[in-house]
Amino acid sequence: MCERPARPVRSTLAGMATTAESVADVCRAAKRASRRLAATDGATRDRALHAIADALELRAAEILEANAADVEAGRDAELSAALLDRLALDEKRISAIAQGARQVAALPDPVGEIIGGGRLENGLELVKVRVPLGVVAVVYEARPNVTIDAAALCLKSGNACVLRGSSSAMRSNAVLAAVAGDAAESAGLPGGSISPVCGGGRDELAELATQKGLVDLIVPRGGEGLKAALEGVATVPVIYAASGNCHVYVDRSADLDKAVAIAVNAKVQRPGVCNAAETLLVHAGAAASFLPRALEALDAEGVELRVDARARAAAGAALGGRLVDAVADDWDTEFLAPVLAVGVVDSVGEAIDHIARHGSGHSEAIVTEDLSAALEFERGVDAACIYINASTRFTDGAEFGMGAEIGNSTQKLHARGPIGVRELCTVKYVVTGDGHVRR
Repeated sequence: MCERPARPVRSTLAGMATTAESVADVCRAAKRASRRLAATDGATRDRALHAIADALELRAAEILEANAADVEAGRDAELSAALLDRLALDEKRISAIAQGARQVAALPDPVGEIIGGGRLENGLELVKVRVPLGVVAVVYEARPNVTIDAAALCLKSGNACVLRGSSSAMRSNAVLAAVAGDAAESAGLPGGSISPVCGGGRDELAELATQKGLVDLIVPRGGEGLKAALEGVATVPVIYAASGNCHVYVDRSADLDKAVAIAVNAKVQRPGVCNAAETLLVHAGAAASFLPRALEALDAEGVELRVDARARAAAGAALGGRLVDAVADDWDTEFLAPVLAVGVVDSVGEAIDHIARHGSGHSEAIVTEDLSAALEFERGVDAACIYINASTRFTDGAEFGMGAEIGNSTQKLHARGPIGVRELCTVKYVVTGDGHVRR
């Protein structure tokens, strides 16, 4: 397990020696590994991913024992139901994590992919090639599956990874990282390719975020608190996979059956994740016919409904006193729970303005049968993913055919949307001449 000595540590599996290493030492070892990884052929990296998947299933009992201890500690610490759901593993989830690693292995190798170039007028041959970033550090909260997702994506893209999970998943992450590291080495990858550090305090996070020259990119996967903690100190480039205050807007022309199904799915299918809807906006022209049906369906699924005055009026008396009056903060809140803010707007433009004020740039949906409304929404909403007549819950690397994902970027440079293997690469220009000199 990861115990807390004077300096941060990297942990191996329970029962093996725990080696005290500073964050800088861990990153230095990862940097050495990254140079060898960049030159490793795709077949070897794929073989390592299959070895990791097999090892996860073979050592499932060991993983579940560590996870059970984390979950018990989480209950004692009174973690929310949403956080406990993110933290918990079972055999089905372990199998899904293993299958995710195999799916990443099946993806085309991004390393060495030629993405541009040609013969220049001066006779030089220029080729633009995709290459690994080097060392990718992933910082994440209580989701042990991210340990394997991140490792798989980094290895597939030829990068070494430094993994810093939360203290609430410390035991699970330690075992998962050790299982993956052992399997990767047995398949021919260099030691240090997967390098965990303990989920310690903010000092450790700040130390990781300032390993310039050793770490090439940090991807924080968590809430706004994690983002804020990094923004003030990071000297290493960061891609923020931050919060998701997502909206479903039901237009006046919407097919109501589709709209009810989408609104319920976007909120209920898994409410504790970043692509779940947190706000339902309804055009005034559809409110009276749509809201009674939708709110009853959501209420039947146990969703707490926080409504504005117009939504309450349109809902009628069906739900009695179960509706809650929305307050100003509700429109800005990522609930990550079965809670939904509901409001009525007068136009597509008003919905777009609301999303611009309160959204986080993650995933936004419109339900409409009007092509002009769909185009106005698509062009007017600034977000990584726009959905037309579909649930926001599809924002996911696996659903997009990218294998697993490290997170969903809500910024615009250098990646936006699900962060997959290509987003973990940069480019290199290779120029070939025949004694060319510039005159």
